[in-house]
Amino acid sequence: MEVHQLRYFCAVARHGTFTRASEVEHVAQPSLSQQILKLEAELGARLFDRLPRSAKLTVFGKAFLPNAERILRQLDEAKTELLEMTSNEKGEVTVGIIPTIAAYLLPKLLNGLSVRHPDVTVKISEDITPVLLQRLHDGSIDMAIAALPIPGTELASEELFEEKFYAVLPEKHRRASRASISLADLNREPFLLLKEGHCFRDSVIAACNQAAMSPSVVFESGQFATILAMVSAGMGVSAVPAMAVQPHPGCKFIPISGKHSSRKVGIVTSRHHFQGRAQRLLLKQMRDACGKSAKP
Repeated sequence: MEVHQLRYFCAVARHGTFTRASEVEHVAQPSLSQQILKLEAELGARLFDRLPRSAKLTVFGKAFLPNAERILRQLDEAKTELLEMTSNEKGEVTVGIIPTIAAYLLPKLLNGLSVRHPDVTVKISEDITPVLLQRLHDGSIDMAIAALPIPGTELASEELFEEKFYAVLPEKHRRASRASISLADLNREPFLLLKEGHCFRDSVIAACNQAAMSPSVVFESGQFATILAMVSAGMGVSAVPAMAVQPHPGCKFIPISGKHSSRKVGIVTSRHHFQGRAQRLLLKQMRDACGKSAKP
């Protein structure tokens, strides 16, 4: 059994197709498929059901996956620990980040990192919170930047900052001239929200529940840009985090009043994964960027 066979197996399991796995692993698909077949032959069990457009784990594959992930994670951690002993700053950190934060926050968090630490490589993976948490568990990312709190005892969270929510109204809306607005004021308005799976949608729904109102959702999208375009066209109202408040034709941004109209953003890591020097440097960079002092 070879390490690359385990890596290919985990890649197919994660991405659901041999084609995508071969692209991610930078190997020809026939070679990847052949290595999976050799692994199955050695184990004496079929790990995947090969469907026309996907690959599904068999019962044997599902049983083998956690063990394969653990072996790869332990090998990575052993390599990292050896690099630590060389007392240099070389290393690679993979950061997962949710879409409602990535475009606005990453430039601030990573500003100047390559100059101060040129041998630290940062890879970014953008996805919704449930996917990032699963990737933290399986070790394919080192940390995630997401809205807090995060459930579970196996993950550690550290708050970076808290930000207010803003209502987004058409500029000719009857309440567009207000200095602030409550969610109750928007109770009967057609609401435009992010699709299910985006944690900011969950945060807005939770804030609405606290305000004893139920938003009338008439449109859903995966992008703030689309929602803002719909608001400017007079199709309804919406809400965005403070970091997304930028001049947009036809839109008026108004702070939402109320103690529950905000969210906390932080770093999430696994308690079971070794934290290398490169990861610690990046964590310090993020704390400094957000005005947080280093943890003792």
